[in-house]
Amino acid sequence: MSLEPTFRNIRGTFDILPQDGRSEGAHDMPSRAWQHVEQVVREVLERFNFREIRTPILEPTELIARGVGQLTDIVTKEMFAFRRGDTNYVLRPEVTAPVMRAYLQHRLDQQGAVQKLYYIGPCFRAENPQKGRYRQFHQFGVELIGAETPEADAEVIAAMMAVYEAFGLKNLRLRINTLGDAESRPRYREALRAYLQPLADRLTPTSRQRLETNPLRILDTKDERERRLLEGAPRIIDFVDEKGRAHYEAVKAHLQALGIAFEEDPFLVRGLDYYTHTTFELESPDLGAQSALAGGGRYDLLAMDLGHDAPVPAVGFAAGIERLFIALQAQGYAFPEEPPLDAYLVSLGEAAMRRALVEAQALRRAGLRVDLDLKGRSMKAQMREANRQQARYAVIMGDRELAEGRAVVRDMQSGQQQEVPLDELADFLKGAVRVS
Repeated sequence: MSLEPTFRNIRGTFDILPQDGRSEGAHDMPSRAWQHVEQVVREVLERFNFREIRTPILEPTELIARGVGQLTDIVTKEMFAFRRGDTNYVLRPEVTAPVMRAYLQHRLDQQGAVQKLYYIGPCFRAENPQKGRYRQFHQFGVELIGAETPEADAEVIAAMMAVYEAFGLKNLRLRINTLGDAESRPRYREALRAYLQPLADRLTPTSRQRLETNPLRILDTKDERERRLLEGAPRIIDFVDEKGRAHYEAVKAHLQALGIAFEEDPFLVRGLDYYTHTTFELESPDLGAQSALAGGGRYDLLAMDLGHDAPVPAVGFAAGIERLFIALQAQGYAFPEEPPLDAYLVSLGEAAMRRALVEAQALRRAGLRVDLDLKGRSMKAQMREANRQQARYAVIMGDRELAEGRAVVRDMQSGQQQEVPLDELADFLKGAVRVS
């Protein structure tokens, strides 16, 4: 009997299945691979003493609008927003603003001079799905809040690089730049607009719109004709004051001391309005046109955008897990295999099936991975299932075995078997598993 689906997942979303899927990309990776990636991320970031924070998927729309800027693409066309009663909600499109909201709301500054936080979880954007870009996607990232030193910037970049190094990824490109302080960026914005306005008729419609609303976003263009036009554009470093330049130079010196290779990109900006000073992006050519693996920078002004009465120094990065999977697959990363079952309980008859349920629970309490037949199938069918699940041992029980208080334990590799008293079964299997 075939089951025809009545419903399917929404386009731009995907199910993470226990086994491999049927298509290429992150959604083809089984849940075991996702668990492995998340485990590596956690282990690396916790070595840096970052601690996990989990914020709601639902946030007030105004939080995101104020946090990421009213004129960014996220707010103007990429949010899943709705209203219930007197409240406007949004499915979070990013996590930095929610983390800062939580920091301010719960007065985390009173729990330590510096808060080193990391997160892993889903985000949502109402954009056309394409490779590496989905309507529901998953991010991990860190936010280091409370330190304004260049050492904090270097610490965050080092943590980001350490994650990708832990996966053995090669051929990565780290680009960095500075946006200067709150005064530098507006001056540069106007200089860039003045440079581009005479060229407006040669820009794409999207860039012409950005020229009026957020000209720095034009620097992100992938259009080759526009990139050539930008070659003569002013550089933001020329608008950065002495203090900002000193901060940037110190960050570069720290990265060099840490052995982290980087390239300076005078046109690297962040599309979100709260960034100042250091900005950076990590790329992988294995991702194709959408080459960014991770990106971030310093955002000291975000707290004020959210209504706080003073700047709160902060720096962080966000990284896409789906894009990480694409890079890992491209480089032939060997994901851990599903661990085999220690034992599969084969029961013959109703009494044995009931007893198998009890024995399985006892073996699990002893720390063993155990499964059993729950359909009352034949012994032949149950042994096939034990093979399919790659069980190391089959534990066979029927009426005779129950009467004698024993089970037949078969080594699924060698085919050898022996009788083991039920009250010794857990110790026997634990010893046998260790030996194998």
